[in-house]
Amino acid sequence: MSKVCSQDILYYIDAILKYSNYSKAAKSLYISQPYLTQVIKRVENELNCELITRNKLPYRLTEQGKIYYQYLTSLENNYSKLLREISDVSDNDRTIIKIGVLPSLGTYLLPLFLPDFATMHPDCRIELLEDLPGKNEKLIQNNELDFWIGQNSRNISPNLNSVSWGRHRYRAVIPRCCDLYQKDVAIIAEGTIDISIILCQRLILTSKGSAIRKQIDQLLNVYKVEPKIIMESTEINTVLKLATGNLGLTIIPESIYVKECPSEYNIYPIPIDELSLDYFMAYHGERTRTSIDNDLIDAFLTHGQDHFDIGD
Repeated sequence: MSKVCSQDILYYIDAILKYSNYSKAAKSLYISQPYLTQVIKRVENELNCELITRNKLPYRLTEQGKIYYQYLTSLENNYSKLLREISDVSDNDRTIIKIGVLPSLGTYLLPLFLPDFATMHPDCRIELLEDLPGKNEKLIQNNELDFWIGQNSRNISPNLNSVSWGRHRYRAVIPRCCDLYQKDVAIIAEGTIDISIILCQRLILTSKGSAIRKQIDQLLNVYKVEPKIIMESTEINTVLKLATGNLGLTIIPESIYVKECPSEYNIYPIPIDELSLDYFMAYHGERTRTSIDNDLIDAFLTHGQDHFDIGD
C-alpha cells in the first residue's frame, strides 16, 4: 500500500476533483505536478483500478474511487477518535464538559458566559457539538452530552432538568414586498398587527425540526392558517438575509440582531403573550451535578441575563 499518509491522499483527491486539472491541483497543494500524478497512479496500480475519471470535465470519482475515498475518510475519522480517547484517558486532571447547541444559537449565547466560566476553571475543556435540537436532545438522553443549550424548554423531554433565562420575544421582519410594509417606518408599534395577518403573508421560515419552526407551526394550527412558505433554511441568518433582501416576511428571536432600515423593511415586536421563547440549559435528570457543573449553570444564568440586550 502507498507510503503516503491517508490524509495527504485525501487532500490530493479533493484538490484534483476541485480543479479538474493536475497542474492547478498540485499548485494549490504546494507540490509538483509529476509527484501528484505519480502518487495517484501508484495507488491506482496497487488497487488495480482507476480512481478518477479524466476523459471529461469535471473530473469525478469512479465507483471504485468512491469506495476508496470512503475508506480513507473512515481511517481519518477513526484516527481522530483514537486521539480524542487517548487524550481523555491521558489527561486525568482535566475536566471535559460536552455541550450541544444549535450553531446559530451558540454564536449568540456562548460568548456571553463561557469566557467567564473559563476564567473560573482554566483547566476545564469544553467540547461543542453544534447540531439540530432533535439530535442534541437524543445525545443528552443517551449521556453522550453533559449539557444542551436551546430555546423553548417546555418542549424538552420530561427526563431532562433545565434552567432558563425566562421569556423573551420574537420580532417579525416585514420587507417592502409585503402588504403590511409601512414606508419609512423603522419599528411598527407592538400590538398593532394581528398575528393571524402576519401568518398569512409570504413566509421565509427555518426548517422543520427547529425550535422556532415548532412554535410557528403551532400558531399556524391555532389560527388555522394555510401558510404560504416560499423558502426554508436550516440557518436563521440565511432566513433573515432573505427577508431583508425583500423575498418575504420572517419571524426571528430578538437575540438575532437586525439593523433598522425603514426604506427596505419594518421590524415588528410581536407581543410576548402571543409568541415567546426562553433560552435554557438542560442536563439529564439522573446526572449528579458537580461543583463545576454548578459554576457553569450559574455563569449561564448570571452572565447570560446580565448581557441580554436587544440589538447587541
